[in-house]
Amino acid sequence: MNYKTITKGGDSLVEVKRSKFIGIVRPVSSAEEADEILRGERKKYHDAKHHCSAYIIRGENGAPDIVHSSDDGEPSGTAGAPILEVLNGADLKDVVLVVTRYFGGTLLGTGGLVRAYTDAAKAALESAVISEMVLMQQFSAVFDYTYTGVIDRYIQDKGISRIDAVYTDRVEYKLACPESAYEGLIKELVDLTGSSITIDKGDLCFTASGSE
Repeated sequence: MNYKTITKGGDSLVEVKRSKFIGIVRPVSSAEEADEILRGERKKYHDAKHHCSAYIIRGENGAPDIVHSSDDGEPSGTAGAPILEVLNGADLKDVVLVVTRYFGGTLLGTGGLVRAYTDAAKAALESAVISEMVLMQQFSAVFDYTYTGVIDRYIQDKGISRIDAVYTDRVEYKLACPESAYEGLIKELVDLTGSSITIDKGDLCFTASGSE
């Protein structure tokens, strides 16, 4: 159920025989959002002839992923498919990659186009941040200030994500942990505080567990 995506976008510029290939990769949550990013690139580089792209949107509730690619006027299979292959090779979802081409006056041939679009897509991806998204259980923990140190050490040792902290007459942490570990962690938190902690279970959500 976990998946990898982009948590920080990347950009690239590859030049081949005076043709410029400008790549961008961005996180998206829908095909509509991906199309909006593509429209933005078309507007930004309005004088370029080709804006080739690919995206993969994660299917929800067991539905198939939404997969799309476009050669945008380049010879069939020379642009959209190579860009999509880069995304598939990195096992990414909820991501769009666009490569805009400015023609430099020299024909590259089908093989040259495939290499150029692939290189631009890979370079954009290399400058991005890739994270694994893990299904996490959110919860709040309210406790007395005297337990702050021990709880801070505990959540750090256990790899629990602290989303927010509110300090009033007591401390309230907004936390998230892997769904499978929730029950065990809650029991240990209760034991650590002598049952003086208040736990409220929240929603399940995907959270970035780390980056590559």
